[in-house]
Amino acid sequence: MAHDPLWMRVFLGVHITAGGTSFLLAPVALATAKGGKAHRLWGMVYLWAMGIVAATALVMALYRPVLFLALVAVFSFYAAFSGYRITKLKSLAKGGSAQAIDYVAAVFTFCSSAALAGLGAFRPAVVQHMGLVSIVFGFIGMRLAVTELWKFFRKPTEKMFWWYTHLGNMIGSYIAAWTAFSVVTLGPLLGNHMWLWLWPAGIGIPAIALTTAYYKRKFAPRTTAEQTA
Repeated sequence: MAHDPLWMRVFLGVHITAGGTSFLLAPVALATAKGGKAHRLWGMVYLWAMGIVAATALVMALYRPVLFLALVAVFSFYAAFSGYRITKLKSLAKGGSAQAIDYVAAVFTFCSSAALAGLGAFRPAVVQHMGLVSIVFGFIGMRLAVTELWKFFRKPTEKMFWWYTHLGNMIGSYIAAWTAFSVVTLGPLLGNHMWLWLWPAGIGIPAIALTTAYYKRKFAPRTTAEQTA
């Protein structure tokens, strides 16, 4: 680090600052009233912070080069980006259409995630010998991109589809933030073990499933008996 050029150290400082900001602001956005001014404000700040994290990580990873981190940065940001964009695409349930930026972002994320999984399986040395982790993260990124593309082509039928996507994808991006925190903070102390990369997803993915199930029950149409009770 000490021998890195000045611009690299500046990028690292910006990256750490943005990462810390996103790490702290996600709970703030989740705790505020959904749809309110505070929620939208802190959610947007979180999105920009995640964008800066991804952009600086991509540049630094290509400079080193650390291809694994560069490819992970793509799908990490896409989770937050798609979580934000879906709030602008509520009309999909009524036959509306996604915009070009939505298709481009999803396809780019799918291709980069496929590369991550493929390199993890067949050329692990290229992704810093993070073979299994690359495969897992690659498939997560591909599934995320395909899920979003599926909404664009086969329009959702649930009125609140956008809410489930917004919630799940934003939490997913926060999982990525926790993963980075785990590796950067605990790695030097405990060693670069695989579980340091995977435990946030192991906790976060079930949390997304449980939270989504809760809101699906909450938003489910009430039966006649329930309405008259």
